[in-house]
Amino acid sequence: MREHRWFCSRKVVGLLLVLVAALTLSSLPSQAQVPGPGPTEVIQHFYDDLLDTMKQASALGVKGRYQKLEPVLSRACDLPFMAKLTIGPTWAGLSPDQKQQAAKAYGRYLTAVYAIRFDGYSGERFESLGTEKIRHGLWVKTRIIQSDGSPISINYLVHDNAIGWQIRDVYEAGSISELATQRSDFTQILRTGGINALIAALNKKADALQS
Repeated sequence: MREHRWFCSRKVVGLLLVLVAALTLSSLPSQAQVPGPGPTEVIQHFYDDLLDTMKQASALGVKGRYQKLEPVLSRACDLPFMAKLTIGPTWAGLSPDQKQQAAKAYGRYLTAVYAIRFDGYSGERFESLGTEKIRHGLWVKTRIIQSDGSPISINYLVHDNAIGWQIRDVYEAGSISELATQRSDFTQILRTGGINALIAALNKKADALQS
């Protein structure tokens, strides 16, 4: 009888220890619970990478800038979503493979454009002007202060997806959608040659800009 009580007591103590350990572990922050960078931080990191590229522009050359910016844009921008918006209604009828190719070609094209655009540094600096919630995401308002002190407004439309906060459109001069401008350029190619012609044109343009 005494042995039975002793066994039961040890069993209860063991169960209590397991329960305490489980509660302790559940209270520890897991990796999934750690929040990623917020929208303003994402844009700030993006600007930091752009400035670094600009300062090394001459040494890197166009191809070097492209290689440096490729992972930067892939991380900061939702390239598949941006490709979808620029291609427009045609996107819905594409196969998964065509969508993947189109997003990749668009990413190459956009990276090449940035490699050409940010080709030097003469004292520019970037300023964040805060955020504003809108229906389809969040505005991150910024401006570039040029070497002569004149500002250029650039606003970023970002959204929170499975990866985190990413850019979904860029508004130059504060209100001119970069995607809308690109969509206008892409429409004629899609109308005459379809998605394969657009993919080929984007890749060709990316190669030409790098050369």
